[in-house]
Amino acid sequence: MKPLEFKDFTDFKEMIGKELPKGEWYTISQQMINDFANATLDKQWIHVDEERAAKESPFKRTVAHGFMSVAMISKMLEETFTIKSVKMGLNYGLNKVRFPNPVLVNSELRMLTSIKNIEEIANNGIKITFTCIIEIKGQEKPACVAEFLAALFE
Repeated sequence: MKPLEFKDFTDFKEMIGKELPKGEWYTISQQMINDFANATLDKQWIHVDEERAAKESPFKRTVAHGFMSVAMISKMLEETFTIKSVKMGLNYGLNKVRFPNPVLVNSELRMLTSIKNIEEIANNGIKITFTCIIEIKGQEKPACVAEFLAALFE
């Protein structure tokens, strides 16, 4: 789906309480999981040892790191909207992060998000609180539910 486009912060503030477009589906490959494990140094066998996971894991497959889902939020948000006047954006933080369902290798994820709040901050910026639900294709329970905060500057 095409991202929503806004001229400036004034336009974007109309989105408070509204949903952004649904994101694209991403297949979580073993290579992605391995790359995340290498980047974070979290190489627990449940993530990277396919043979052991097949034998010992209750899921019979490797599982992506919970924080991998969180790390994908910025990219997934990027697909849902643009604000033409933005010069720079920063991750600001997270609230209430939960991982209700494991992400098995080769699962498909996409994000549903809405704008919970927008407040003005210094340096001609805004702080946005997004309500994010990362769903797993074919599963009732999501992979991740979080409030994600970003700072954008004009």
